[in-house]
Amino acid sequence: MAAMMAMRLPAIARAATEMAAAPVGLRRLFSTNATNFSFLSPQANTEAPARPQADPSTNLFVSGLSKRTTSEGLRTAFAQFGEVADAKVVTDRVSGYSKGFGFVRYATLEDSAKGIAGMDGKFLDGWVIFAEYARPREPYRPHNNMPPPSSPYGNRY
Repeated sequence: MAAMMAMRLPAIARAATEMAAAPVGLRRLFSTNATNFSFLSPQANTEAPARPQADPSTNLFVSGLSKRTTSEGLRTAFAQFGEVADAKVVTDRVSGYSKGFGFVRYATLEDSAKGIAGMDGKFLDGWVIFAEYARPREPYRPHNNMPPPSSPYGNRY
């Protein structure tokens, strides 16, 4: 056992001297008590720019919904802050459960602003939800710059 320890000792000493001779960045990288990682770029510490906000409208996008949330439950929660014209939870076609987001349409812009202020970051069915003005749907862009098919089954020839 002592012979094996004697053989390992030079290897450990050699590794220690190599580590001491290594550049500071590598020592810091392989050190267990490193708190400031030098290999990260300074841009990695900055926050990502915020997404552009949508123009105020009566239509709100609500995200973070629970799978148990229904359209009626969404309507009831947002009706506390104004007259809700429509509330819709987007559901999966197969399971019927919520996909985690939905839309609420208010009667006026003032009510929609109150709805965002009142429900953004609040709990609904045990989940924190986020409410913001809905962005308009982007126009349809065909794949590969091809025109839309003339028949519902696509171009066969």
